[in-house]
Amino acid sequence: MRRTPIQLLIVDDHMLIRNGLRLLIEKDPDLCVVAEAGDGGTAIRLAIQHQPDVILLDVTMPGGLDGFMTSQALQQEVPNSKIILLTMHDEEIYVQKAIEQNIPGYLSKNSDISELCGAIKRVYHGKRHYQTSLPEHEIERLLSVKTNKKNTLSRREIEIVRLTVLGYTNIEMANKLGISPKTVENHKARVMSKLQIKHKHELVDFALKNYFIEL
Repeated sequence: MRRTPIQLLIVDDHMLIRNGLRLLIEKDPDLCVVAEAGDGGTAIRLAIQHQPDVILLDVTMPGGLDGFMTSQALQQEVPNSKIILLTMHDEEIYVQKAIEQNIPGYLSKNSDISELCGAIKRVYHGKRHYQTSLPEHEIERLLSVKTNKKNTLSRREIEIVRLTVLGYTNIEMANKLGISPKTVENHKARVMSKLQIKHKHELVDFALKNYFIEL
């Protein structure tokens, strides 16, 4: 007896792209498109309704919810659905953000259909599939940064970093967080020590690269 096909949700604001992906994907008998969405809000509703196995998600979409914001909501609402970002963006900063959000798939829209279908099956089976211009050792470096640096900071320290980058003074941070300015200074000192950095501009650079704030 034939196994049930992997069920997919396609999310892209261009209908022609969605139609093209559906036609290509459904040539593979192991794959089935159960729904399509043109924006993040609709994607979330349809994902809750259909509980797809894999969601193909465009990074750049209108309406206030881009692919990264939508993926965060999807990971909360449908945690069993695996996400593959489909994008024209190949810069390190996008790849790093995908890694930061634990998104298992990242693929160029220019990928051929065999690679796309292969990526869907790999991600469905719990594996990571990143197809970018970055070499594999660079992907591993970004994974290492995420694991070894950001995870060493407490939630309060992460908040201190975020507010520092946003330009808050120690007194303003203290008022906002309900702690003393001296405690803010102590948190900053521990952060700098943990990250092995000495200057504020290095802290800002680290925060931006690791998405402690939304760009």
